[in-house]
Amino acid sequence: MLKHINDTEFDAAVKTGSVLVDFYADWCGPCKMIAPVLEQLDAEHPGLTVCKVNVDEAPSLAARFGVMSIPTVLYFKNGQLVDKTVGALSKSAFQSKLAQIL
Repeated sequence: MLKHINDTEFDAAVKTGSVLVDFYADWCGPCKMIAPVLEQLDAEHPGLTVCKVNVDEAPSLAARFGVMSIPTVLYFKNGQLVDKTVGALSKSAFQSKLAQIL
């Protein structure tokens, strides 16, 4: 199960380790398309934490990271933002990006 986080939990959630953060909305079709892929990645990579941020519930957090389109996925390593992708990517594309943080 993916961890849903908000403004107050965000900094602590990405502080240590390898973290993928999916900025999404419930009404977003492409967001729904990548949800099963993110769940698979979470299950397949024990060293990875996958978090979700609902942009409708946390607009200030989306603004903080310049999220203009969803889905936007941010990749963190020990609290540092190392990469960002926008749009519905394939599982192999996500895995290529994860190679940078795992």
